[in-house]
Amino acid sequence: MLLFAGKLAAAASLIQQLEPAMEATGSNRVPYSALALAVFAGRQAEAATMIEAITRDANLRGEGIGLSIIEWASAVLNNGIGNYQKAVAAVERATDYLGKTIAPLFAAVELIEAAARSGRSDMAADVLRRLAEFTTPSGTDWALGIEARSCALLNDGDTAERLYRESIERLGRTRIRADLARAHLLYGEWLRRERRRIDARAQLRIAHDMLEAMGMEAFAERARRELLATGETARKRSVATGDEQLTAQEAQIARMARDGLSNPEIAARMFISARTVQYHLRKVFTKLGIESRTQLDLVVPD
Repeated sequence: MLLFAGKLAAAASLIQQLEPAMEATGSNRVPYSALALAVFAGRQAEAATMIEAITRDANLRGEGIGLSIIEWASAVLNNGIGNYQKAVAAVERATDYLGKTIAPLFAAVELIEAAARSGRSDMAADVLRRLAEFTTPSGTDWALGIEARSCALLNDGDTAERLYRESIERLGRTRIRADLARAHLLYGEWLRRERRRIDARAQLRIAHDMLEAMGMEAFAERARRELLATGETARKRSVATGDEQLTAQEAQIARMARDGLSNPEIAARMFISARTVQYHLRKVFTKLGIESRTQLDLVVPD
């Protein structure tokens, strides 16, 4: 839910907390959450590696829901980078199970966008009809906002514009910021194709700023490319250095290491393993551009 809310950093922090719990219990939990984070963030290489590993594991288990989640994740990843045909190929099979599990409902949303953008409007309309059997009765702003956004992709003129605006209005009343940002992006893309460059820029700026702030880099890059096509440049944020780019757990570990505590001492205070402490310290060093504990004094403030 943090991912749908656009809080990727908070989601990453929770995922990190899973590791010591899995170590302590000997669990081999499939990392669906880490995969979802990777695709939301647009980290293609990392996501591809996990998709391959999880697919192999899900096949061995005979875990159909796992395969559906993988197909949804692949579609999100490919929609983010604008590879719509590959997104269709990834998720088309999952929607055959629409209504039997939760994951295909999310997969249907991705398939509608991908199919509409790759010229397969008949497929998109069929999936939208089946999706609406759930979203219309639900009646929530999230469900109806997604339905309106999906329907806008299959319409033209005033109808499309009304639906995009309805989608933004409804999603704006929810905490589902990732879908709201994507609604602004789709509306901006549509406006540009309608040759309304000034209106398109306004929507694309909102989308770009929201997506970049969330860390949804692939979708943010898609918005940036669209802005360039309107004649406007969107600057990519420079990567921050210092304590503010660490997660709360990484910052806590960094401060204790700076103050001279050993890995076992830090582990005892945080109820995690010394190996997990070392794992986080490696990430801290990479993020802060340092090579040893002795340099922590210079870059980690009180």
